[in-house]
Amino acid sequence: MDQITIRMPDDFHLHVRDGAMLEGVIHHTVARFARAIIMPNLKPPVVTVSDAALYRERIQKVAGNAFEPLMTLYLTDQTNPQTIEAAKKSGFIHGVKLYPSGATTNSDAGVRELAGMDSVFRAMEEVDLPLLIHAEVTDPSIDIFARETVFLDRFLRKLPEKFPRLRIVFEHITTAAGAEFVTGAPPTVAATITPHHLLLNRNALFVGGIRPHNYCLPVLKKETDRLALMEAATSGNPRFFAGTDSAPHEKSTKENACGCAGIYNAHAAVELYAEAFDSMGALDKLEGFMSESGARFYGLPLNNRKLKLIRKNQIIPAAYNFAGLSVVPMRSGETISWSIEDAFE
Repeated sequence: MDQITIRMPDDFHLHVRDGAMLEGVIHHTVARFARAIIMPNLKPPVVTVSDAALYRERIQKVAGNAFEPLMTLYLTDQTNPQTIEAAKKSGFIHGVKLYPSGATTNSDAGVRELAGMDSVFRAMEEVDLPLLIHAEVTDPSIDIFARETVFLDRFLRKLPEKFPRLRIVFEHITTAAGAEFVTGAPPTVAATITPHHLLLNRNALFVGGIRPHNYCLPVLKKETDRLALMEAATSGNPRFFAGTDSAPHEKSTKENACGCAGIYNAHAAVELYAEAFDSMGALDKLEGFMSESGARFYGLPLNNRKLKLIRKNQIIPAAYNFAGLSVVPMRSGETISWSIEDAFE
């Protein structure tokens, strides 16, 4: 198969930052996705309905009318049921993001004690507002490659039993254990999978020296985990769907002692997913994963527009430069085998 036309996809996990970075990167997403779940980990974070409304306006101003930002709130120890009710009533907030404090970029304001969040989870269950979870423990005694599985065993397995009507998205799963859990979980539990966790394993962090632009959180895992994610993504199971976790950072903040976590893939996200599915002989499953399963889980209508991809090589630039910023993309300087030909009604 040398071409494929699918419904315009949705990205159910996206970072677009703010200011000049937002203005520089958003066009890559708009060219490939009709909607995206927008992550709230700005500085300061998006914690109120008013914060989300203002951020939404800033995104819409540069993205235009063809793209819909699906907003989220950042869960903190101070979040209360009243905030959850107001979020649901807003009509434009589609989830609440749980970052364990210190788990990833701009997560310092995240939840420190999950046991204290029961009233908030109960409120989310009552109003039917999804809980989006960065599922990693932050205990420094736990190996970084085991933090997802430990979080899964300590906390996540219990949530569907305790809150059976709460819709839960296990964000950017990275392990075979995560895929197995979602497959066996109740239908209220789903997961997003990124293109980088489908195409890269942890060797990509070290080949030819330290590769800071392949550093992300959750960190890349073993080849057996990658293969398990490929099987899950291409299985046709509607509870696995696309969430790129595209996370732009300025080049200088990736190539220094900070080593900020995040891979920028919005420039070719759909093409990279197509490459992954093509390698599994599963292009017929791409539309469900990219354009249907996530929308149905979130209760959204399917998009009417179409996106056509063709088997045509494209060379990824070494970097994208705008407004004095430089962002190094996934597969920088390499050739990928799929390209977007057209988006149409």
